[in-house]
Amino acid sequence: MKRITTAKRKPDFDPHAFLSTIGRGRNMVSFQKKRTIFAQGDSRDGLFFIQTGKVQLSVVSEGGREATLGILGEGDFFGEGGLAGQPLRMSSATALTDCVLLHIERKAMVHAMSLEPKLSAMFVKYLLRRNIRYQDDLVDQLFNSSEKRLARVLLLMAQFGKEGVPQISVPRLSQETLAEMVGTTRSRVSFFMNRFRELGFINYRVGNNLHVHSSLLNVLLRDDGRAATPNAESQTASTKRASEPPREPGEIPDKDRARTPPLPALPLRRK
Repeated sequence: MKRITTAKRKPDFDPHAFLSTIGRGRNMVSFQKKRTIFAQGDSRDGLFFIQTGKVQLSVVSEGGREATLGILGEGDFFGEGGLAGQPLRMSSATALTDCVLLHIERKAMVHAMSLEPKLSAMFVKYLLRRNIRYQDDLVDQLFNSSEKRLARVLLLMAQFGKEGVPQISVPRLSQETLAEMVGTTRSRVSFFMNRFRELGFINYRVGNNLHVHSSLLNVLLRDDGRAATPNAESQTASTKRASEPPREPGEIPDKDRARTPPLPALPLRRK
Protein backbone atom coordinates (compact mmCIF):
# COMPACT_ATOMS: atom_id res chain seq x y z
CA MET A 1 0.00 0.00 0.00
CA LYS A 2 1.06 3.52 -0.69
CA ARG A 3 1.81 5.40 2.48
CA ILE A 4 0.10 8.76 2.76
CA THR A 5 2.01 11.47 4.58
CA THR A 6 0.68 14.82 5.64
CA ALA A 7 2.76 17.95 5.98
CA LYS A 8 2.96 19.59 9.36
CA ARG A 9 0.67 22.55 9.63
CA LYS A 10 2.35 25.78 10.58
CA PRO A 11 0.97 27.05 13.90
CA ASP A 12 -1.15 30.15 13.73
CA PHE A 13 0.81 33.33 14.35
CA ASP A 14 -0.25 35.26 17.45
CA PRO A 15 0.85 38.93 17.19
CA HIS A 16 0.15 39.49 20.89
CA ALA A 17 2.50 36.64 21.81
CA PHE A 18 5.16 38.09 19.49
CA LEU A 19 4.80 41.47 21.21
CA SER A 20 4.89 40.01 24.72
CA THR A 21 7.93 37.72 24.59
CA ILE A 22 11.62 38.10 23.96
CA GLY A 23 13.27 36.54 20.93
CA ARG A 24 15.62 37.33 18.11
CA GLY A 25 15.77 41.11 17.81
CA ARG A 26 13.37 41.57 20.76
CA ASN A 27 14.21 42.20 24.41
CA MET A 28 12.43 43.49 27.50
CA VAL A 29 13.68 46.71 29.08
CA SER A 30 12.58 48.45 32.26
CA PHE A 31 12.60 52.18 33.05
CA GLN A 32 11.95 53.82 36.38
CA LYS A 33 9.58 56.76 36.70
CA LYS A 34 10.93 60.01 35.16
CA ARG A 35 13.75 58.22 33.30
CA THR A 36 14.44 59.22 29.69
CA ILE A 37 13.82 56.36 27.25
CA PHE A 38 15.24 58.27 24.30
CA ALA A 39 15.81 61.95 23.54
CA GLN A 40 14.94 64.11 20.56
CA GLY A 41 17.83 63.95 18.09
CA ASP A 42 19.08 60.50 19.18
CA SER A 43 19.81 57.98 16.44
CA ARG A 44 16.90 55.59 16.03
CA ASP A 45 17.40 52.00 17.14
CA GLY A 46 14.06 50.29 16.68
CA LEU A 47 10.65 50.81 18.22
CA PHE A 48 9.01 50.07 21.55
CA PHE A 49 5.81 48.29 22.61
CA ILE A 50 4.47 49.15 26.09
CA GLN A 51 3.85 46.15 28.34
CA THR A 52 3.06 48.11 31.51
CA GLY A 53 3.24 51.76 32.54
CA LYS A 54 2.76 55.19 30.95
CA VAL A 55 5.08 57.04 28.56
CA GLN A 56 5.10 60.74 27.67
CA LEU A 57 6.12 61.91 24.19
CA SER A 58 7.32 65.51 23.87
CA VAL A 59 9.17 67.83 21.48
CA VAL A 60 11.28 70.93 22.06
CA SER A 61 11.63 73.82 19.61
CA GLU A 62 14.92 75.55 18.80
CA GLY A 63 13.82 78.35 21.12
CA GLY A 64 13.41 75.91 24.01
CA ARG A 65 9.63 75.76 24.02
CA GLU A 66 8.34 72.30 24.93
CA ALA A 67 5.10 70.63 23.82
CA THR A 68 3.62 67.30 24.90
CA LEU A 69 2.48 65.15 21.97
CA GLY A 70 0.66 62.57 24.04
CA ILE A 71 0.56 60.10 26.88
CA LEU A 72 0.79 56.44 25.84
CA GLY A 73 -0.11 53.34 27.83
CA GLU A 74 -0.21 49.55 27.73
CA GLY A 75 -0.57 48.18 24.19
CA ASP A 76 0.82 51.29 22.45
CA PHE A 77 3.79 51.53 20.09
CA PHE A 78 6.21 54.45 19.94
CA GLY A 79 9.48 55.28 18.25
CA GLU A 80 8.27 53.73 14.99
CA GLY A 81 9.61 56.58 12.83
CA GLY A 82 12.71 54.55 12.00
CA LEU A 83 10.57 52.09 10.03
CA ALA A 84 9.79 54.94 7.62
CA GLY A 85 13.44 55.91 7.23
CA GLN A 86 13.80 58.65 9.86
CA PRO A 87 17.50 58.64 10.84
CA LEU A 88 16.95 60.53 14.12
CA ARG A 89 14.33 60.59 16.86
CA MET A 90 11.89 63.43 16.21
CA SER A 91 10.63 63.50 19.81
CA SER A 92 11.63 62.51 23.32
CA ALA A 93 10.09 59.69 25.35
CA THR A 94 9.99 59.76 29.16
CA ALA A 95 8.62 57.20 31.62
CA LEU A 96 5.72 58.78 33.53
CA THR A 97 5.53 55.69 35.72
CA ASP A 98 7.71 52.63 36.16
CA CYS A 99 7.57 50.93 32.75
CA VAL A 100 8.27 47.57 31.16
CA LEU A 101 8.78 47.84 27.39
CA LEU A 102 9.50 45.43 24.59
CA HIS A 103 12.23 46.85 22.37
CA ILE A 104 12.05 45.55 18.80
CA GLU A 105 14.92 46.11 16.38
CA ARG A 106 13.97 47.60 13.03
CA LYS A 107 15.12 44.58 11.02
CA ALA A 108 13.23 42.17 13.28
CA MET A 109 9.98 44.15 12.96
CA VAL A 110 10.24 44.57 9.17
CA HIS A 111 11.07 40.88 8.71
CA ALA A 112 8.20 39.72 10.96
CA MET A 113 5.66 41.94 9.18
CA SER A 114 6.77 40.66 5.78
CA LEU A 115 6.19 37.06 6.90
CA GLU A 116 3.17 37.47 9.16
CA PRO A 117 0.13 39.31 7.74
CA LYS A 118 -1.61 39.33 11.14
CA LEU A 119 1.20 41.36 12.71
CA SER A 120 1.29 43.70 9.72
CA ALA A 121 -2.49 44.23 9.84
CA MET A 122 -2.38 44.89 13.59
CA PHE A 123 0.43 47.43 13.24
CA VAL A 124 -1.21 49.26 10.32
CA LYS A 125 -4.50 49.41 12.23
CA TYR A 126 -2.67 50.94 15.20
CA LEU A 127 -0.98 53.57 13.00
CA LEU A 128 -4.33 54.50 11.44
CA ARG A 129 -5.88 54.96 14.88
CA ARG A 130 -2.91 57.11 15.89
CA ASN A 131 -3.35 59.22 12.74
CA ILE A 132 -7.07 59.70 13.49
CA ARG A 133 -6.15 60.72 17.03
CA TYR A 134 -3.77 63.40 15.72
CA GLN A 135 -6.48 64.72 13.40
CA ASP A 136 -8.92 64.85 16.32
CA ASP A 137 -6.30 66.71 18.35
CA LEU A 138 -5.97 69.32 15.61
CA VAL A 139 -9.75 69.77 15.33
CA ASP A 140 -9.95 70.00 19.12
CA GLN A 141 -7.24 72.69 19.19
CA LEU A 142 -8.90 74.76 16.46
CA PHE A 143 -12.53 74.63 17.48
CA ASN A 144 -12.95 73.74 21.15
CA SER A 145 -12.53 75.89 24.25
CA SER A 146 -9.60 75.28 26.58
CA GLU A 147 -12.04 73.83 29.13
CA LYS A 148 -13.26 71.21 26.65
CA ARG A 149 -9.70 70.47 25.49
CA LEU A 150 -8.62 69.83 29.06
CA ALA A 151 -11.64 67.59 29.71
CA ARG A 152 -10.85 65.62 26.54
CA VAL A 153 -7.21 65.11 27.58
CA LEU A 154 -8.27 63.78 30.98
CA LEU A 155 -10.89 61.45 29.46
CA LEU A 156 -8.42 60.11 26.89
CA MET A 157 -5.90 59.42 29.65
CA ALA A 158 -8.58 57.47 31.50
CA GLN A 159 -9.40 55.63 28.24
CA PHE A 160 -13.08 56.57 28.16
CA GLY A 161 -14.42 55.62 24.73
CA LYS A 162 -11.85 52.84 24.32
CA GLU A 163 -12.62 49.13 24.37
CA GLY A 164 -12.54 47.64 27.84
CA VAL A 165 -13.01 49.13 31.28
CA PRO A 166 -11.88 52.77 31.67
CA GLN A 167 -8.88 53.40 33.93
CA ILE A 168 -10.57 55.68 36.44
CA SER A 169 -7.27 56.24 38.24
CA VAL A 170 -4.47 57.69 36.08
CA PRO A 171 -1.01 59.11 36.89
CA ARG A 172 -1.26 62.68 38.14
CA LEU A 173 0.48 65.11 35.79
CA SER A 174 1.81 68.54 36.64
CA GLN A 175 -0.30 71.50 35.55
CA GLU A 176 2.58 72.60 33.32
CA THR A 177 2.42 69.27 31.43
CA LEU A 178 -1.36 69.49 31.11
CA ALA A 179 -1.03 73.06 29.80
CA GLU A 180 1.42 71.83 27.12
CA MET A 181 -1.02 69.11 26.07
CA VAL A 182 -4.03 71.42 26.01
CA GLY A 183 -2.28 74.38 24.41
CA THR A 184 -3.06 76.96 27.07
CA THR A 185 -1.53 78.52 30.17
CA ARG A 186 -0.91 76.86 33.54
CA SER A 187 -3.19 79.38 35.25
CA ARG A 188 -6.12 78.38 33.04
CA VAL A 189 -5.47 74.70 33.66
CA SER A 190 -5.39 75.39 37.40
CA PHE A 191 -8.68 77.29 37.15
CA PHE A 192 -10.50 74.53 35.26
CA MET A 193 -8.99 71.69 37.33
CA ASN A 194 -10.29 73.38 40.49
CA ARG A 195 -13.70 73.80 38.88
CA PHE A 196 -13.80 70.16 37.76
CA ARG A 197 -12.94 69.13 41.33
CA GLU A 198 -15.65 71.34 42.83
CA LEU A 199 -18.18 69.81 40.44
CA GLY A 200 -17.13 66.29 41.41
CA PHE A 201 -15.75 65.45 37.95
CA ILE A 202 -12.25 64.66 39.26
CA ASN A 203 -10.43 64.04 42.52
CA TYR A 204 -6.72 64.82 42.54
CA ARG A 205 -6.00 64.60 46.26
CA VAL A 206 -5.44 60.84 46.28
CA GLY A 207 -1.69 60.13 46.38
CA ASN A 208 0.05 60.45 43.02
CA ASN A 209 -3.04 59.49 41.02
CA LEU A 210 -5.84 61.49 39.47
CA HIS A 211 -9.35 60.02 39.64
CA VAL A 212 -11.49 60.84 36.59
CA HIS A 213 -15.26 60.30 36.79
CA SER A 214 -17.53 59.59 33.82
CA SER A 215 -19.52 62.75 34.65
CA LEU A 216 -16.68 64.74 33.05
CA LEU A 217 -18.19 63.70 29.70
CA ASN A 218 -20.86 66.34 30.35
CA VAL A 219 -18.29 69.04 29.54
CA LEU A 220 -17.67 67.55 26.08
CA LEU A 221 -21.31 66.82 25.30
CA ARG A 222 -22.36 70.43 25.94
CA ASP A 223 -22.62 72.17 22.55
CA ASP A 224 -23.81 75.63 23.53
CA GLY A 225 -20.32 76.99 24.25
CA ARG A 226 -20.98 77.66 27.93
CA ALA A 227 -18.45 76.73 30.55
CA ALA A 228 -19.33 74.15 33.16
CA THR A 229 -20.68 75.76 36.31
CA PRO A 230 -21.84 74.26 39.58
CA ASN A 231 -25.52 74.12 40.46
CA ALA A 232 -26.98 76.44 43.07
CA GLU A 233 -26.37 74.00 45.93
CA SER A 234 -22.72 73.26 45.12
CA GLN A 235 -21.59 76.68 43.87
CA THR A 236 -18.72 78.02 45.96
CA ALA A 237 -17.43 81.50 46.59
CA SER A 238 -14.48 80.91 44.27
CA THR A 239 -16.70 80.05 41.29
CA LYS A 240 -18.92 83.04 41.99
CA ARG A 241 -15.95 85.38 41.81
CA ALA A 242 -15.04 84.44 38.23
CA SER A 243 -16.62 82.40 35.48
CA GLU A 244 -13.41 82.20 33.43
CA PRO A 245 -9.75 83.06 34.07
CA PRO A 246 -8.17 86.00 32.23
CA ARG A 247 -6.80 85.02 28.83
CA GLU A 248 -3.37 85.77 27.48
CA PRO A 249 -2.91 88.74 25.08
CA GLY A 250 -3.86 87.71 21.53
CA GLU A 251 -5.57 84.49 22.65
CA ILE A 252 -8.92 83.69 21.02
CA PRO A 253 -11.76 83.97 23.57
CA ASP A 254 -13.34 80.60 24.33
CA LYS A 255 -16.79 82.00 23.56
CA ASP A 256 -15.64 82.76 20.00
CA ARG A 257 -14.16 79.28 19.54
CA ALA A 258 -17.45 77.75 20.64
CA ARG A 259 -19.37 79.50 17.83
CA THR A 260 -17.74 77.31 15.19
CA PRO A 261 -19.64 74.22 13.99
CA PRO A 262 -19.45 71.46 16.63
CA LEU A 263 -17.26 68.49 15.75
CA PRO A 264 -16.81 65.21 17.66
CA ALA A 265 -14.17 65.56 20.34
CA LEU A 266 -14.04 61.98 21.60
CA PRO A 267 -15.40 58.76 20.09
CA LEU A 268 -17.93 57.17 22.42
CA ARG A 269 -18.86 53.52 22.39
CA ARG A 270 -22.57 52.81 22.50
CA LYS A 271 -23.83 49.60 23.98
